[in-house]
Amino acid sequence: MKRILFFYILFIGVHLLHAQVEVIVLGIAQDAGSPQLGCQKSCCFERWKTGDKESVVSLGVIDHKDNKYYLFEATPDIGQQLYRLTQNSSIDSHLGGVFLTHAHMGHYSGLLQLGKEAFGGKDIPVYAAPRFSNFLSQNGPWEQLVSENNIQIRPLELRQSLRLSSQLIIKSRKVPHRDEYSETVGYIVEGPIKKVLFIPDIDKWERWETPIEKVIAQVDYAFLDATFFDGTELPNRDMDKIPHPFVVESLQRFEKLPSSEKEKIYFIHFNHTNPLLQYDSYASQQVRAKGYHIAQSGMKFDL
Repeated sequence: MKRILFFYILFIGVHLLHAQVEVIVLGIAQDAGSPQLGCQKSCCFERWKTGDKESVVSLGVIDHKDNKYYLFEATPDIGQQLYRLTQNSSIDSHLGGVFLTHAHMGHYSGLLQLGKEAFGGKDIPVYAAPRFSNFLSQNGPWEQLVSENNIQIRPLELRQSLRLSSQLIIKSRKVPHRDEYSETVGYIVEGPIKKVLFIPDIDKWERWETPIEKVIAQVDYAFLDATFFDGTELPNRDMDKIPHPFVVESLQRFEKLPSSEKEKIYFIHFNHTNPLLQYDSYASQQVRAKGYHIAQSGMKFDL
């Protein structure tokens, strides 16, 4: 009887530990979402008719013990995403901060919703890399959010650990991307027992001085850039000017990884043309058959 009671207490303790920090997928689409403005092709046509919208890529992190929640990316869908995040938090939780990856439309334009015309935030911490922090502080309309004390810019020390609470640590790493106005970073979110890697945007894997496989080995879940399935999706665009790791390239690169490493990978940040947005597409079936995951809005992970 004592043995059974011991394992029951152990089970409850582990469960509570898991629940201290939680990650929720709040969006999986590329910056413009899906359906995308002006698109009347088959990838968007049915979505326009039915109103079936896929939100722009974002993760939410809830620190249940500290009663705070955090938003990774400030997307055009920030209103709906924050609502979903609050519905999964305790009633006395509050927004502890927003973490930004880079200054491309879908990843920071939602900050405007925190201003006086909408939410009217009060000193909400916004974490960004140094160059990005300067850009936000010195250029309108973003600097108005600072001068009106809607947000507080908090520059990140890249590759350093930022401890948000006793059970939540954030690490940022610079990655290569089209950096017109800012650097681009990825994040490692570390809870009490597990870690999540979040790299929604990056140029080709081989352009990063750090082998992505080494970073995947350090975490339990890896949300990775899968903007385009292959190079045929945008026939009227020069794909060299919008470099991303094509999914077919990632599949080839990761082919020799053990299944335990492949299982960590969740592809995310899908362009409206990407067949992985369709759960039952042949491409989606291929990816899952090879042992990978396709991120879906609403997925939850205990850290």
